[in-house]
Amino acid sequence: MRQSITILGIESSCDDTAAAIVRDGPEGRQILANVVEGQTSLHAAFGGVVPEIAARAHAERVDGCVSKAMAEAGLGFGDLDAVAVTAGPGLIGGVMAGVMCGKGISAATGLPLIGVNHLAGHALTPRLTDGLAFPYIMLLVSGGHCQYLRVDGADQFTRLGGSIDDAPGEAFDKVAKLLGLAQPGGPAVEAEARKGDAKRFPLPRPLMDRPGCDMSFSGLKTALLRARDKVIAEKGGLTLADRADLCAGFQAAVTDVFAEKTRRALALAPVGALAVAGGVAANLAIRAELETVCAVSGVRFLAPPLALCTDNAAMIAWAGIERFRSGARDDLTLSARPRWPLDQSSPALLGSGKKGAKL
Repeated sequence: MRQSITILGIESSCDDTAAAIVRDGPEGRQILANVVEGQTSLHAAFGGVVPEIAARAHAERVDGCVSKAMAEAGLGFGDLDAVAVTAGPGLIGGVMAGVMCGKGISAATGLPLIGVNHLAGHALTPRLTDGLAFPYIMLLVSGGHCQYLRVDGADQFTRLGGSIDDAPGEAFDKVAKLLGLAQPGGPAVEAEARKGDAKRFPLPRPLMDRPGCDMSFSGLKTALLRARDKVIAEKGGLTLADRADLCAGFQAAVTDVFAEKTRRALALAPVGALAVAGGVAANLAIRAELETVCAVSGVRFLAPPLALCTDNAAMIAWAGIERFRSGARDDLTLSARPRWPLDQSSPALLGSGKKGAKL
């Protein structure tokens, strides 16, 4: 019978402070507590995440999130087997706040400390939610990262391709700002797109004429800017219909890129399943198209519940369980890493964005 393992997870890589407790044992995988405190209101006036504000908020909130998670689960530290914490990649100030909290808990309680790669947390989420077996392809799409990964083990990742400039979530945020929509931009652009005509503005589908699975979203955002400026020059401003049509055209272009690159990834690394995770995975139009691609290819499609698409600590606790079972342990020398590629053998992708050079 499989031994039961219960781990506290801590996440603070960008603008969500989170703590969760996950148990894996004979009765299956259980999320006993999952606390997330967002910072949208703190950054709203700036049109994006301000690293210094985010770091300060993490430092102020992380202890409280841990206390809430422990209370929600009805557990004490003596009921835990280890503490897992995001050690990177991400905004360094926030990552440091989480790592220091995890170190403090480990030092005070004697619990083993496990450093987790934030991207691995996303990539392993389908194993938490659906018990997905290795290998599978993961499309990780978020505000700071975008890549196709073949996942062969808890620490075995092969990058098949990724964004060479803006991550898609970053592009959604920039488009929202260009069109005067609220942040975060993903939900705002998606809501507008439902009301618009996706065919009105012929926006480009970048890198579709090149082989491979790499993507680019910076030029697409610039094309939308030019289309917006042309309408403003002709009419003297944007109507609500203009804005909706621009959003619909942008979302359709991103969706088409993902559909084609997903077909290529499945052909490049044939597996039985494709999973999607990260904040942009909450976009229902993108999900629906990816599900169609997988159905045509005869591949199982998985997407986590919407609450587990965005940054959360349940995925960190689960990744900690996977590493704990493999014998991985860290100590108080664990350091915060702003950059930490999952695939150590592939060259770094070019370009930079919200979280620095793409990994």
